[in-house]
Amino acid sequence: MRALRAKVREYYSGTLQRHGPTPLGVDWPNVVSQYLRFVQLLKLCRFGQPFSLNDFGCGYGALLEFLAMRHGDTAVTYRGIDISPAMIAAARARWAANKRAVFAEGSQCGALADYSLASGTLNVRLGHPVAEWEAYIEAILTDLDASSRIGFAVNFMLPRDEAPAEAGLYRTAPERWTPFCERFGRVELITGYGLREFTLLVRKTLPVTARPGTGSRKAARRSSR
Repeated sequence: MRALRAKVREYYSGTLQRHGPTPLGVDWPNVVSQYLRFVQLLKLCRFGQPFSLNDFGCGYGALLEFLAMRHGDTAVTYRGIDISPAMIAAARARWAANKRAVFAEGSQCGALADYSLASGTLNVRLGHPVAEWEAYIEAILTDLDASSRIGFAVNFMLPRDEAPAEAGLYRTAPERWTPFCERFGRVELITGYGLREFTLLVRKTLPVTARPGTGSRKAARRSSR
């Protein structure tokens, strides 16, 4: 898997070098489709109250622009992670003034947050065998779960009708990954948003906590016996 990660790192460093910190620089065709994906992924999050967020495969930090534009009234503590050191350098330069944002180079989230998102990072197979790429995806999904307190969200490209699979891309049906993600929590499938892809929102089952004061009253009753 080390060689696979090295190839992914080289690929995205190359797209940034060719196109700069733009949607093309992170291999998306335009900002409209990029933002449309963000809309789906962020349906996982509860806005109106502060939360923390891992953005895995963050690129140059485009999600921060979208959050400021659409959800500027919510305080989001943001951690961007990318396998490409060039992407992290570009993100740090772009968002140096944002005190709620930090960036880290790596192939795992590396820290616990309320939510974790991954947009597009699972779709560029770069000619690797499908079984090898799917093992890579499983490792990423497992890390997203371990790094998320409330839940995580990812997107995948759907197969094309009666067209051969492209060696450079990974396309799949929801049935391949929905059961895998169900081991982590309740899965919501989102389709039909104008792109040939789907998004999975995974909400973890959180432990039931006692109402404020309940524990102290029980303790007081026990101590009085």
